[in-house]
Amino acid sequence: MKFGAVPTKNAAGAILAHSMAVPSGRISKGTLLMADHLEVLTKAGHDSVTVARLEAHDVEENAAATTLAQALVPDPQGQHLRVAAAGAGRVNLYAVGPGIVDLDEGRIHQINASDPMITIATLPPFARVDPGTMVATIKIIAYAVPQSALQTATDQADGAIRVQPPVFDRAMLIETQVGSESPPDKGYRSMAERLDRLGLELADRVVVPHAIEPLSDAVDQYRGDVLFLLTASATSDTYDVAPEAVRQAGGVVTAYGMPVDPGNLLFFGKLDHKPVIGLPGCARSPALNGADWVLERLLCGQALDQSDIALMGVGGLLKEIPTRPRPRRARMAESQDT
Repeated sequence: MKFGAVPTKNAAGAILAHSMAVPSGRISKGTLLMADHLEVLTKAGHDSVTVARLEAHDVEENAAATTLAQALVPDPQGQHLRVAAAGAGRVNLYAVGPGIVDLDEGRIHQINASDPMITIATLPPFARVDPGTMVATIKIIAYAVPQSALQTATDQADGAIRVQPPVFDRAMLIETQVGSESPPDKGYRSMAERLDRLGLELADRVVVPHAIEPLSDAVDQYRGDVLFLLTASATSDTYDVAPEAVRQAGGVVTAYGMPVDPGNLLFFGKLDHKPVIGLPGCARSPALNGADWVLERLLCGQALDQSDIALMGVGGLLKEIPTRPRPRRARMAESQDT
């Protein structure tokens, strides 16, 4: 592509690089200049204009963006994405349903390294999306790119991004209580809202005493897709009440604890090959916490183990919580005083 200022009289067939003021208004950048444009520009006193001229080996910006989008999303239905029409060298990709973003980071990096004028920006890996959420935007910065550079980019693109939808339909929440008074239902309501965003139905609330035997009996009677446990007392060890109840019911515990705050005291495993997630107390709040990262991935069919959880610490400080009984700042001040 050739770019630069040329005499207005010689600009026919070139692309206007910058918007120009004329008596009738403006001629927008990106306009393919024709004879009538040149006449208007000359009468307005513009003796020269900055233009881009495509060469034989160049691909125009909208065509290039569309080509890359088609390479990234060869199967829109299977990838659960909608590819928008190109405009000004840009094509946006939108989720068509709820789920999480599943992408190949290495190939996205290779696409962006193929040429400075070829770019794709995405949501973070595993980001939760709703129908209509923009998942990625492809932008060709220049008015055209070399065919060879576009070919390099598309060679890396095939299916590198998709939305992974939920693979379950129905979940159950078992809560425990200490004493005879049933706990408030805010935990149930918060979980129902979380699951509704992913298209899952939450069964009626179940509350049992906070002890291994009654909780194990409730777990054993569970029949459904996904089971959540929310205990009245925090799960402080992998052999505490809730994990032991899962094991006693015939399940397994895959992971305990996570380097995400809030959300440290989480565990998960399986019962009859279906996910069981022991929720931290912060799941009673609708605010983002580590449980969201785990349940979204498990509900969308992603396999997780302790090593995956260990990688969540970078970026895992989600929010300072000053309303805790002993906020971190107060503890820090106390430690400095002593």
